[in-house]
Amino acid sequence: MTRSNPAVSGRSKGGADFLQLDPGEAPPGGLADWLTDRLRTAISTGHLPVGTRLPATRTLATDLGISRGVVTETYQRLTEDGHVAGRGRSGTVVVAAPSVDRSTVRTRLRTRARPPAVPRAEASAADTSCPPAPNLRDAGLAIFDNLREAPSRIDLTPGVPDLAAFPRSAWLRAERAVLADLASTEFGYGDPAGTPTLRRAVAAWLAQYRGIAADPEDLIVVAGVAQAIGLVAQLLEQHDVDAIAVEDPGSLGSRQHLQNWGMRTPPIPVDDRGLRVDVLRESGARVVMATPAHHFPTGVVLDGERRRELIQWATDGGLIIEDDYDAEHRYDRPPVPALHAMLPDHVIYTGSVSKLLAPALRIGWMLAPPRYKDELIARKRMADLGNASLPQLTLAQLMESGELERQLRFLRRRHRVRRDAMVTAIRDHLPTATIHGAAAGLHLTITFETGDDTALAAAALEAGVKTHPLSWHCQLPHAPGLVLGYAARTPTEITEAVATIAKVRSAARE
Repeated sequence: MTRSNPAVSGRSKGGADFLQLDPGEAPPGGLADWLTDRLRTAISTGHLPVGTRLPATRTLATDLGISRGVVTETYQRLTEDGHVAGRGRSGTVVVAAPSVDRSTVRTRLRTRARPPAVPRAEASAADTSCPPAPNLRDAGLAIFDNLREAPSRIDLTPGVPDLAAFPRSAWLRAERAVLADLASTEFGYGDPAGTPTLRRAVAAWLAQYRGIAADPEDLIVVAGVAQAIGLVAQLLEQHDVDAIAVEDPGSLGSRQHLQNWGMRTPPIPVDDRGLRVDVLRESGARVVMATPAHHFPTGVVLDGERRRELIQWATDGGLIIEDDYDAEHRYDRPPVPALHAMLPDHVIYTGSVSKLLAPALRIGWMLAPPRYKDELIARKRMADLGNASLPQLTLAQLMESGELERQLRFLRRRHRVRRDAMVTAIRDHLPTATIHGAAAGLHLTITFETGDDTALAAAALEAGVKTHPLSWHCQLPHAPGLVLGYAARTPTEITEAVATIAKVRSAARE
């Protein structure tokens, strides 16, 4: 039997009008990777906006002259990443856009007629739009802003949720429901402590998920945990407190907020059981800020014995500021109740939806012992007259309707996949690294026996991968390492990023 040759038979080479895809651009053996990358790029640039229906797998495969299985695998990857979804007879539809560095996007789209390369010196002089790379050794007040502005291919910044997963449709439904029933009088200035509706909803949420039995009247709605820290620091300064002990390692951002309000931040070491309460006692500190449910950045959970020791320390006259960081994002461990549930008169509790929904909402809450409540509300009033009411009411609607719980369950499934991808990539590419905090949260911390983690983070950024050096979050000597966020990145991006870090680390050691 004679097999026809496409060149002889006049059959055209594979290619599609759809996005001008040309499989000839794909590297040998990399058709699925190439097609996934092209579609993901088109979604991120708006060439395939949310709501666009993709071609049927059979149609696109025929146009490109490739196996239908390649197209099916591509759509499956995009589905797992949360960028597309099957809609039955409506086909496969774009539902979310990934966050991709625009300079990288432009490079990917230039597949034909590439201009000649410009020498690095000339390019630097001609292009003034990109900010200079931040000096990672200068962990000053502006370091997070500078790092956020720095361009990168893959951003593994910890503490960033999957912003593409924000439940836009559910939020719009909730907002419409609120506006439909909202009385005109409710568009005025409200209670600086927060709308009664949201305070009731948060109280129910805390009772269900954090074991806290709170009276809604005792809750204070704030603009995220950052504002709560500032209000508490101002309050305590008036009560002759000039130092708040912090965990070490511990969040650089939280430490900066405390220091901004004039507080000293003596470090208390954290080991694999959590905060060293014996060192806390020896320090003479009257107040400590802690993340007992999921320590940042190591991910350790304060164990039972240490909890009892910390509760006893507080009962003896201490005060705990509890940052309930990442408490809902757990995968391989049972829930841990909040300290406030056991010791409400000695714990100032703070939480937010920044990691569950988006930091842009700037909605958090605080529960304080009764002796501090009125003063904190007064300080909140003078700070901003209270959070905006409409977002509060919309969030309350999400909570009461069950949409927020559904969102949490959806995110847990997605984050588990991405966490597993990062663990696998680290084991494959950085086998000598020790992994910390895999059971919960939105990030992993890895440590090495030796090395300069700031130099490694700077080299990774130069190679297009953004992360935090562990030393930023340490006041005491500690093993070098990196803090790697995975919630906002796809498994493919995570694997590529870890491989890049391994490559630059290997190059630095040669």
